[in-house]
Amino acid sequence: MELVPSLPRWSRHSFVATQTSEMTRVDIALFNSFTLPKIAALIEIFRKANALIVSQRSGRAHYDVSLLSAGGGRIASSSSVFVWTESVESHRGTNDRHLLFIAGGAGVQQACPDERLGNWLRRRHPFSEIVHPIAEGRLLLDAARLPSRYYAHLYGSNEAHDLYPATPLGEAPTAVCTALRIVEEDIGPELARQVAETIAPQRETTFNSSMTRGVAPRVSEKIMASARWLEANVDRPISIDDAAQVAAMSERNFLRRFKSEIGMTPSNYLLRARLNISCRMLVESRLPVDKIARRCGIGSGGQLSRLFRKYLATTPTDYRMREEAPPSSILMRAQRGSTKKSETEAER
Repeated sequence: MELVPSLPRWSRHSFVATQTSEMTRVDIALFNSFTLPKIAALIEIFRKANALIVSQRSGRAHYDVSLLSAGGGRIASSSSVFVWTESVESHRGTNDRHLLFIAGGAGVQQACPDERLGNWLRRRHPFSEIVHPIAEGRLLLDAARLPSRYYAHLYGSNEAHDLYPATPLGEAPTAVCTALRIVEEDIGPELARQVAETIAPQRETTFNSSMTRGVAPRVSEKIMASARWLEANVDRPISIDDAAQVAAMSERNFLRRFKSEIGMTPSNYLLRARLNISCRMLVESRLPVDKIARRCGIGSGGQLSRLFRKYLATTPTDYRMREEAPPSSILMRAQRGSTKKSETEAER
């Protein structure tokens, strides 16, 4: 995937002149089984920026966020939280500035062959100032034969702030860094810092923190690809031979290289990936334990309970009660906004 830093048409100095007239359209492409936390963070960044512009500068909202999918309607995230989306075929571009983010997640493999999504990306790409795939979302661009387009000011700047650390050229910045830098350019560093302070970090579990402790400073591309493949396929039976084929290695060489570079065997890595997903689903969804176990490739609630007692000295139910946070309003707000927009367009 080619990394193409974009050269913005605007800067912080142009904000005062344009804040009352220019609207920035933020299009977020989703698909079933997309990964939720980073999308929720993006939505919250632009929502909070709008709120600060309205309350502290007596202006109007600067960002219009649209959640889009191939067919529109209700789609499910990987943690079984449903969101309401517009169809890409009914979504029309405007003469405003457009930014495009593409979700990541295990469902990307099923989304890649969808011609509706691919054709829309080809139409939208030339008119989007930034085209930022998140993790596996790059596969959608690959399938459409399109390059990413990142924000040039995130690369190697000597003036980089804590909100968006400089990124080596050739390495993709995170979507959150991109969004915060855009907001900083639009509304200034002080308000951008207030926005950043409201963004909660992705929930960390015992398992996703321990999975990276033993990772060597430099993991080869083939081994990293196999590790990501294991994480993306936690919901189905997997053999070591399957993972070795992803890395284009013999099974023996793959086992040796994986253990040396990642710090654990592929089987242990897969188990931890499954337990990590189950921890997140317990907290982020209301699915019963049995269903969570099956969706994580663990088989049954009883087996999941045995693993939780072994590794966490607790049960899935007790873990959920201990870790559960109040329901997030981020996506509820986004859904309300999308629903209102759809109703308005229907009335027209």
